[in-house]
Amino acid sequence: MTYVVTDNCIKCKYMDCVEVCPVDCFYVGANMLVIHPDECIDCGVCEPECPIEAIKPDTEVGAEKWVEFNRDYSESWPNITRKGDSPTDADDWVDVKNKLEEHFDPAPGEP
Repeated sequence: MTYVVTDNCIKCKYMDCVEVCPVDCFYVGANMLVIHPDECIDCGVCEPECPIEAIKPDTEVGAEKWVEFNRDYSESWPNITRKGDSPTDADDWVDVKNKLEEHFDPAPGEP
């Protein structure tokens, strides 16, 4: 099992999860994070740290697509090991719908 980041993270990118990850398996994009599924040790400490519940176990219904999404982007985005600054308008994006289709930026972020 692994944990994955879902589209709830887009434009919020709080990064509290990065601080608690014991294996540094988070990777940073322009407006979201992903978890490398082959590096995740399934400890689960990141899940409760996410204030918007963007991190899910891969055993949840519908998580299969997020495993591949996380894998794909973790292979091209830089690794992040320290919490950075969240966007100043992150709270405004918490309940926005269709974030993947309308707001996802595939560009790598800054670690």
